Amino acid sequence: MMAFRPRLIDALKDYDRVRFSRDLGAGVTVGVVALPLAMAFAIASGLSPESGLITAIVAGFLIALLGGSRVQIGGPAGAFIVIVYGILERHGPAHLLLATLMSGVLLFAMGLLRLGTLIRFIPVAVVLGFTNGIAVLILLSQLKDFLGLSIANMPADFLGIVTRLAQQVHTYNPAALGLALSSLAVLVCWQFGLPKLLSNQPRWRTRLALIPASLVALVWASLVAQIWALPVETIGSRFGGIPQTLPEWRWPDGDLSVMVTLLPSAVTLALLGAIESLLCARVADQLIDDRHDANQELLAQGIANMVTPLVGGMPATGTIARTMTNVKQGASSPVAGMVHALTLALIMALAASWAVKVPLAALSAILVYVAWNMGEWRAFAHLRQFRMPYRLTLLAVFILTVTVDLTVAVEFGLVAACLTFIYRISSLSRIEEVAPATLASLDPWPWPSQTRAHRLYGALFFGAAQLVESLATPMSEGERLVLDLKNLIYMDTTGADAMASLARQCEKKKVTLVLIGVSHQPLDMARRAGLLGHVWPAPQGSGL
Repeated sequence: MMAFRPRLIDALKDYDRVRFSRDLGAGVTVGVVALPLAMAFAIASGLSPESGLITAIVAGFLIALLGGSRVQIGGPAGAFIVIVYGILERHGPAHLLLATLMSGVLLFAMGLLRLGTLIRFIPVAVVLGFTNGIAVLILLSQLKDFLGLSIANMPADFLGIVTRLAQQVHTYNPAALGLALSSLAVLVCWQFGLPKLLSNQPRWRTRLALIPASLVALVWASLVAQIWALPVETIGSRFGGIPQTLPEWRWPDGDLSVMVTLLPSAVTLALLGAIESLLCARVADQLIDDRHDANQELLAQGIANMVTPLVGGMPATGTIARTMTNVKQGASSPVAGMVHALTLALIMALAASWAVKVPLAALSAILVYVAWNMGEWRAFAHLRQFRMPYRLTLLAVFILTVTVDLTVAVEFGLVAACLTFIYRISSLSRIEEVAPATLASLDPWPWPSQTRAHRLYGALFFGAAQLVESLATPMSEGERLVLDLKNLIYMDTTGADAMASLARQCEKKKVTLVLIGVSHQPLDMARRAGLLGHVWPAPQGSGL
């Protein structure tokens, strides 16, 4: 069993005031950045804004305290929006609590079993496909509040969303649309226009860069809505007040049958959380020249997702935008992540009365901006540069994510990637006939005239076993069949079984089978499969 060792223990070695001041500043900045995002993600998921704040506080603190990364920031993420909304639509809030708790158990188990390193084996095409698909679904889900449409409940499926939006587009609110567009303009201008405008004033540019664009957009929209008394929906008008303290501890309800029903959703949450957090940690490692502990990170993610739903939170994972902000602000340890959580708790306690005045149109604009930045749209433009299997996998996962379900999309993507890999490896495996003169140079043995030799390349596995089977057809009694295996890098049980079958057919037809040049792994597999008992003792130096 692996040792439970949070990265905080190592990060606090030689910790001093300078590092603490940097972590403190970074944590406060990230806390301010996380404030609008946490509320927006929760609302978009069909939950109240305090669910997002609670998740950012509790999960953010636990992931920083127990995680395997120095700078990872945990909390609610845009990738969960579609999944959480679907669970709420199908099963209700109580079962979302249970599904989140189950996903936490799965994440913790993945960490215990040291499965963190396996996440990196998920193909890029699958990751890009479902990332872009999720971005499209987030964009669609925000059109209701972006346009100010009069829709009581939005469907969870793609066709339902599109149909409902088309049916109710005539109910758009010009004030909400104008506020959303202006908020989006503020986001873009603050993020890109302001640095260019202040290019000759680096001091002011640095100071203003500390203020998150999302916070500026929220303040702008709130002031405009209040001053002009715009008829737009706000957090307060839809959800009422925001509590200033954490809610009471709640235990989930549900028997074994309910857990079985929720298992696919829990697996989806766990896999997506693991992929999102570990990919985020890898990106952060590249920026700070560090290496995270993937299994410890999964353990922390699991604990956070087991605790957070019990206090009214939603699924949590590592978040790329907040982690990048943390890195850019000079964070050096998990202390920054813990400060970020405490900052949010302080804001929630002191500024809850202000938050209820935030227009939902502004939050939708922030999520539209997040979704646009989340998508890897260049991947579609560069599809021509890659082979057909890559293109088909990416497009299929993307389409399935948008139109069907994320779980189905990922499952299809992984199966397609495996089949493609098997095909490519099997196509690289081949067998060639070796001339007698070449055979003599390989091994100075007085080979009989009735000697037929072949050389195997690549891997002899279940996808290439037919190569050996093809050798059994042209056999003559009394001949010697030599197989040169020096270029055979791998042999699985199916390959060993095919080789053993060939050996038995050789015995029936009184053909001597000789293996030469056998490397370590194929030799070990041959021994375990009992193949050596059917093979003629090889000459010295043959490797057998």
